[in-house]
Amino acid sequence: MNPPKATPAPAAGAPSGGRKAWVKKTPVEVVLEQITKQEEKVGAMRAELQREEKELSKLQQARKVLEAS
Repeated sequence: MNPPKATPAPAAGAPSGGRKAWVKKTPVEVVLEQITKQEEKVGAMRAELQREEKELSKLQQARKVLEAS
């Protein structure tokens, strides 16, 4: 069994591998970020609901045509 390999510590001030440096957020920033994410999620869900309602409307119209025959 091989021991885990130690990764070298990155040089101070230079992000390694293209990753951004970690910046501590205030509680207010965290909550505002959560609000923004929730707004985006709700917007996406509304768009999906509109698509589903259109599909339902088409199917209901098809039902009327089929029942009229």
